[in-house]
Amino acid sequence: MPRPRVYKTQAIVLRQRKLGEADKIVTLYTSHGGRVDVVAKGVRRTKSRLAGHVQPLILGSYLVAEGRDLDIVTQAETVEAYPKLRGALERLSRGIYCAELVDRLTPERSEGHPVFLLLRDTLARLDEREEIDAVVRYFELHLLSELGYRPNLDSCSICGARLEPVENYWSPAAGGILGPECSLAAPDGQARPLSVNGLKVLRAYQRWRFDEAVRLRLSGELAREVEECLGAQVQYVLEREVRSLRFVEALRHIPAARSTAAAPDV
Repeated sequence: MPRPRVYKTQAIVLRQRKLGEADKIVTLYTSHGGRVDVVAKGVRRTKSRLAGHVQPLILGSYLVAEGRDLDIVTQAETVEAYPKLRGALERLSRGIYCAELVDRLTPERSEGHPVFLLLRDTLARLDEREEIDAVVRYFELHLLSELGYRPNLDSCSICGARLEPVENYWSPAAGGILGPECSLAAPDGQARPLSVNGLKVLRAYQRWRFDEAVRLRLSGELAREVEECLGAQVQYVLEREVRSLRFVEALRHIPAARSTAAAPDV
């Protein structure tokens, strides 16, 4: 069935970029049509009625008209602006990171309702919850699963043997956990140690509902171990660095950046 010439959709704004003197190209992740680039005409003018509704990390309702090259936003209404997320750099940095993953990992114009719901729920959690890093870890694992990259946490990813409660290994190239005997056989020769508790946390984030998983209390060392494993998996799938991670790291390691750092262009 052909797409209608004018259609209405809920969508989350992933990013925007300048087009000409007054317009912008806005990347939306729509509720049923996946990722799509649209033009917001005149949005850079002071009196534009669209400007506030096409900012990154806005959940909105959009009326879009089919265009020759790119579709055009003709009407927009903000559904949720996530004010706490947008008002705190630490929360904002995580939201930008999640939006970048969706932007980079999803194909254009493909059915993506589960991903839309996951991103919508993640932004709401980043707006409401204090455990913002746990929110992001949960998002990473479930986004990978939705897109067909679900890490194997149940058995050795090479030999299939049952994993024992000992130090195992994380291999992005193998798609999950390796037992000690197979750790030197990682496809790219890169496997990092993973503690017993690290594997337990990853399994909890993968299998439990969010409200259950977020109750886990992690030491700083354990939280960093889980973050590094999932970060390595994301980068392996993307085959490139995640730009917004530099913003996250700046806020984490430079206290002054919490009040002085500027958000990157998205």
